[in-house]
Amino acid sequence: MNHLMLDLETMGTGTYAPIISIGAVFFEPSTGNIGKEFSVNVSLESSMRHRARPDASTILWWMDQGEEAKVSLKDNPQELSSALANFSGFITENANQKYVQVWGNGASFDCVILRSGYTLAGQTAPWQWWNDRDVRTIVELGKVIGFDPKKDVPFDGARHNALADAKHQAKYVSAIWQKLI
Repeated sequence: MNHLMLDLETMGTGTYAPIISIGAVFFEPSTGNIGKEFSVNVSLESSMRHRARPDASTILWWMDQGEEAKVSLKDNPQELSSALANFSGFITENANQKYVQVWGNGASFDCVILRSGYTLAGQTAPWQWWNDRDVRTIVELGKVIGFDPKKDVPFDGARHNALADAKHQAKYVSAIWQKLI
């Protein structure tokens, strides 16, 4: 599988937002099959030590989220550099870095923030920039053909849990992909 769905939880929305959780799952959009999973929480303090910049509106947004989402972020957080190295290892073990296509929610969010996290930590992102894929674009294509994932695909798990969100996104991207093909 060369498609990797990524979801981040952050304390900001800008390019250098502090990463607090990374969830990812390999998937095959033509079949909907889900492959290997990755999940890690990242220490907010560690992200900020690497000069990541939070924003107040996101912090306030997190304060309004359910306890299940907030509590899960406190489980075994790793230093940013360790979490990123582990994520790189996950990709290397499960795909060819040259060909892996990394899907993120929005052309300027998940992939961009994660790539910036690698830069801040002095590491190199483990995929080619030209293999970034945008979930929101395929969602719009789905709506054009009468498929709205917010209505048509039930959510399993806790919302705003990075791994649960990544799995959900992989499901509906696959469903749209199959309808388009």
